[in-house]
Amino acid sequence: MIDPFEIVKLLKLIPHPEGGYYREVYRSGEILNREALPSRYNGDRSLSTSIYYMLIGEQISHFHRLKSDEIWHFNTGTTIILHFLDKKSGYQKINLGNNLHLNERPQCIIKQGIYFSAELTDKNSFALIGCTVAPGFDFDDFEFAIGESLIKLFPDQANLIKRLSKYTIL
Repeated sequence: MIDPFEIVKLLKLIPHPEGGYYREVYRSGEILNREALPSRYNGDRSLSTSIYYMLIGEQISHFHRLKSDEIWHFNTGTTIILHFLDKKSGYQKINLGNNLHLNERPQCIIKQGIYFSAELTDKNSFALIGCTVAPGFDFDDFEFAIGESLIKLFPDQANLIKRLSKYTIL
């Protein structure tokens, strides 16, 4: 089996605030001016950005949302469960992986403004993915979910929200 910490070392990944490891590998040199962007943005943005992102074992990507659309591309490892909480469609999940016959998908589009979280199906393994964001990622566009607020909106998902939220007072 591949040593996931060797991958972290080889790809020079660092801890991500949402959980797991990451490293930016691409940032477009072309810039979208603030005036050309929707009002939710507070400044200029690159056209696009891309990172490596990795979860190992019990690590999770805590519930959060972005102001831009994000595409997750599965590279290697075990299946990732992506959990989504959206006011319009409620709770949904997608299995990200390469086992197409098991209804896994190698790519997933996460629309801006939707809270999402991720975890591994096999807690004794890892998964390496790529994430592409357009307009490009900026930490000003990143928002952690507050568990209590999400539970008020999605009370039927309270256990999931408590388990996968970084900030929960309950």
